[in-house]
Amino acid sequence: MRAMVIDRYGKNPISLVEMPTPEIGEYEILAEIHAASINPIDFKIRDGKVKLLVKYQMPLILGNDFAGVIVQVGAKVTSFKVGDEIYARPRKSKIGTFAEYIAIHEDDIALKPKNLSFEEAASIPLVGLTTYQALTDILRLEKGQKILIQAGAGGVGTFAIQLAKLMGATVATTASEAGANLVKSLGADEIINYKTEKFEEILKNYDAVFDTLGGEILEKSFDVIKSGGKIVSVSGLPNARFGKEYGSGFFKTLLFFAASHKLTALEKKHNAQYTFLFMKPSGEQLRIIANFIETGKIIPIIDKVFPFENAQKAMEYAESGRAKGKIILKIK
Repeated sequence: MRAMVIDRYGKNPISLVEMPTPEIGEYEILAEIHAASINPIDFKIRDGKVKLLVKYQMPLILGNDFAGVIVQVGAKVTSFKVGDEIYARPRKSKIGTFAEYIAIHEDDIALKPKNLSFEEAASIPLVGLTTYQALTDILRLEKGQKILIQAGAGGVGTFAIQLAKLMGATVATTASEAGANLVKSLGADEIINYKTEKFEEILKNYDAVFDTLGGEILEKSFDVIKSGGKIVSVSGLPNARFGKEYGSGFFKTLLFFAASHKLTALEKKHNAQYTFLFMKPSGEQLRIIANFIETGKIIPIIDKVFPFENAQKAMEYAESGRAKGKIILKIK
């Protein structure tokens, strides 16, 4: 099969090569991939920034979500059959959606939303699961609460605004002038132009912040929330809660030390709860998300679709930060 791979960590171009078609286990299915999306985690993996979490073998096929068709099922697969149209985010040890085929556990997949094309469906799994787990599992967002969603015009942000509004929250977001109309159309109640305004001086007494940027932006987010508020980040540093779940022994200790002392101090100062989110695959949650999409409550936002052969150009465009919504690779 054709696949886009790296053969070492670093900011090197990905290469189109021939790779063996994966063999499946008894609880796995083999999917023919029709489309995949590009996500920030692809760059982090490429650059070796998640080596402590997962040890990958080279050459490594990149890609973390997809939509496609089942072409083979394992002996003990009970929920799916050959011919089913599916979408999924594979578990972190089984990534590789920039390819023509992938083997994936049946627990990690769901039927593709009926009203979406493969390209549209491929834009959803990673951002959908990330947002769902952030807003429901961690923040436990409730009707009437106020949430700041950073980078509202990005891939995660466009989904997060829609889900937060669906949950009955008041939504503020940061965006440039170019992205303002998009986030407004998705339901954002207050839009902060991050180029000319300081969100931390404008927004106060918010219940929650969903951070997708990390660094100083994450630190300033503590000025926005009220006492007892919550912040969840997909771009900040891991903290003790993350370490307890994912780490053990030396690795856990390393995570504890890696957690920013400044963030810990900010938690105490603001009586806040900060959590780093490393999203988990879930076919069950993808089924919930599919229902939101099929009933018209959430729509996919796509910036550009690139042919598979132009995956490197797609990666460069994604890394430029200019995209409004998701970037898709059309594989079939």
